[in-house]
Amino acid sequence: MKGRIAVGLGLVLLAGAPSEAAGPRSREPPACRGRTAGQDRLEAVAARGELVLASGRRGRLDGLRWPDDPVAAEAARAWLAGLSGRSLATREAPEPDRWSRITLDAATADGETVDLAGGLVAAGLAQVDAGEADSLCRPGLLAVEDAARRAGLGLWAGTPPVPTEEVARLAAAAGRFVVVEGRVRNVGERERRTYLNFAPFGTEGVTVTVSKRTWRIMLERGFSAVALRGRRVRARGIVELWRGPTLDIGAAEMIEMLDEEQAQRR
Repeated sequence: MKGRIAVGLGLVLLAGAPSEAAGPRSREPPACRGRTAGQDRLEAVAARGELVLASGRRGRLDGLRWPDDPVAAEAARAWLAGLSGRSLATREAPEPDRWSRITLDAATADGETVDLAGGLVAAGLAQVDAGEADSLCRPGLLAVEDAARRAGLGLWAGTPPVPTEEVARLAAAAGRFVVVEGRVRNVGERERRTYLNFAPFGTEGVTVTVSKRTWRIMLERGFSAVALRGRRVRARGIVELWRGPTLDIGAAEMIEMLDEEQAQRR
């Protein structure tokens, strides 16, 4: 599916407006501020979705996890490569990453608008991930991903989020990015980290660890220990093995509360 999809970003970028406008942008996390509008052209797509731009720069689409599976990765690369030659309106981070790539949002600026990150997520060709950042600058992508997941598109075809009860399956996924869903059994708040445990005390199970800074942000958003205990949540991250499968969460948006109606539909 080639998908001519604009998910909020495109027209703003094309207009070069300050805006998703002053209101929403003013509520952005500090790490997401200071981004500037720009223009470029997509020349090619390199390995793992790296954008080769006419300006000679290389870019990385913000808020995405590139597929690890080679077949899925090629499908995502082919989707982007289909836009080669198109002019782009961009919104770029002020500093390159450690590989000298520009972190950006981009939408085609000629013809019908195509939001590059939004299109990939909407087609189920990539998952949402803040990566090493401590904030997800486009949290709206989570709703786009949810629609693709419900429709069973791309990466979501027959592969819903992994239940936290499937401990052996998650242990086997060590080193890989996963999306999990389950009920928080207890919450342990410590000086440096907070632990969300998905198994009864004393039994092996999945744990999500949250840094002190991220936990503070979550508290401001209503994700307290009391609010989380007994609730179903969705979390995403790289599986590590530490007394059982563990996901270390760096950005608050990587944990989503699910209401009971949502949980029953999944």
